[in-house]
Amino acid sequence: MKIVYLITGSGGSFYCGNCYRDMLYVRAIRKVPGIKASAIPLYLPPDKTTGSESGFDKNVFFGAISMFLREKVPFLRNMPAFFDKLLDCKLFLRFAAKQAGTTSTEGYEELTISMIEGDNAFRKQEVDRLVRYLMKDGKPDIIHLSNALILGIARQLKQRMDVKVVCSLLNEDDWIDDMDEPFRSRAWKMIAKEAGHVDIFVTPSNYYRELFKSKTGHSGENVKVVPLGFDPEKDDISRPDREPASIGFFSRINRYNGIDKLVDAFILMKQRDEIPGLLLKICGGYTGIDKDFISEQIRKIREHKLEKSIKIYPEFEGDKKLEFFNDVDVISVPVRKYDGYGLYLLEANASGIPVVQPATGAFPEIVGKTGGGIVYSPDTVDALADNLTMLLKDKELIASLGKKGNEMVRKEFSLDKMSAGLAEVYNNVMQ
Repeated sequence: MKIVYLITGSGGSFYCGNCYRDMLYVRAIRKVPGIKASAIPLYLPPDKTTGSESGFDKNVFFGAISMFLREKVPFLRNMPAFFDKLLDCKLFLRFAAKQAGTTSTEGYEELTISMIEGDNAFRKQEVDRLVRYLMKDGKPDIIHLSNALILGIARQLKQRMDVKVVCSLLNEDDWIDDMDEPFRSRAWKMIAKEAGHVDIFVTPSNYYRELFKSKTGHSGENVKVVPLGFDPEKDDISRPDREPASIGFFSRINRYNGIDKLVDAFILMKQRDEIPGLLLKICGGYTGIDKDFISEQIRKIREHKLEKSIKIYPEFEGDKKLEFFNDVDVISVPVRKYDGYGLYLLEANASGIPVVQPATGAFPEIVGKTGGGIVYSPDTVDALADNLTMLLKDKELIASLGKKGNEMVRKEFSLDKMSAGLAEVYNNVMQ
């Protein structure tokens, strides 16, 4: 069985849970005998970790810069193909990924609708180029789209190639719900309309399956839940017995992921002074649109004279990520927008670190399965500070939750288990 993933990249400027998920899908399914899988980036190149994976193509289709220019500058809509090739070079695309536009809905509302519908955004010439590329080594059996925001390509590929189409679902609401009306309602309606061209949808949580049904009116009959999983990067999860205690944040550093809530909770905990010498350590990267917001947090920190109590890690991959995990005792990502999964929770647990999360989105479902942390309600700064304080004052509980989370990640969220779940989905599609 031959499977090709079409993946919307992030450019690698921040920790992207969906990008990591796509990489895990490819890594998992390639473990299954008889399946050949590869991945082709759309819009932006993958991050360095994903790009180093065997099976990820070096070409980028529907480059973010050329698509944006065609949408915004009418006389460029028919620019010759060699301009696309120039604009799609990795240097330009990685620069674009660090800017506001490629990771924010502002100015992209009409283009988003076009990508879901497909007729305008995906130009015939570029679709033809993609089809030729997909067919050059033999037609794939299944094309797996990375999210529902590119559903417009499903109809065109099915018409031109007669292939089965699988589509991942996760956190499309993060993008769509930021759009003004009438674009927001139109986007969900178009997804519902184009969903008929998808054979099976795959999502990692029951929470997101139900959210997708509620937003689109979809029956959910062909929406399968396959929890994400991975093999922990190290076997030794022994935690250093150190002072002072450290709180960690591991995700893109922005308002949506609630770093300001964690900073406020940290300031409150420092004022209470129940945990002497408490530190806050932040890792995950950011884009240009996040800089003003981050500056606000730095200003608050300086006003409270806490500069020496906070450390920001400039890198979030490979050895630097492991260094960060080794430096913290508990991790919290108190998202403002409900998350459909939260791979960072599993990453923390895999390193023996418990998590403290608001009881929103899929967090109760995930933490309930791992047993590797605490969920709290109401979702307030005071409740966050209270729960972090309670956990950090109880070293036995920290060790117990960290150990339980690590055991359950290895048991219930392994790469082998995800491989089996994906293989079942693909086999069902081909029947």
